[in-house]
Amino acid sequence: MCPEQPIDETDLDLTLAALFAGYALNDEVQRRLHAAGFEGLRFSHGFLVQHLVAGERTVGELAELMGVTQQAVSKTVGELETLGYLDRRARAGDARVRPVALTQKGRRAIETARAARAEVVAELRSELGPRRVDAATALLRDVLRAQGAMPDIRRRRVRLPG
Repeated sequence: MCPEQPIDETDLDLTLAALFAGYALNDEVQRRLHAAGFEGLRFSHGFLVQHLVAGERTVGELAELMGVTQQAVSKTVGELETLGYLDRRARAGDARVRPVALTQKGRRAIETARAARAEVVAELRSELGPRRVDAATALLRDVLRAQGAMPDIRRRRVRLPG
């Protein structure tokens, strides 16, 4: 077996530094969510939940928005429903259609995640200085614009990389 070569941090280009920083920040937000009692939530759940913030949607609508199969959406909806974050309700006039909606617990989880992100940023501003954090944020927004990602972000159409 070949021993792993350690990576020197100076070898991290912008793509890897941004990716790994995002992972590290997300891990901290997830840790805080779990500590606040929102167990079972995973990073990947956010790709579905983003489509329910404005209101209920059917599994078919979610699958189309996410670019995945209805089976994949149904599996994730089932997980989140079991955890109490989502609910399926029969639509008035057609009991066969059961739109998916956030529960109160799901909405509280979103608010808690938003607060946790704000806390993490405030801590970074304190540790690294507000100018550096603001400059990093501005740079990453510019990168998102340069890559053409902002329209999807604005419309809550962020997808898992694939």
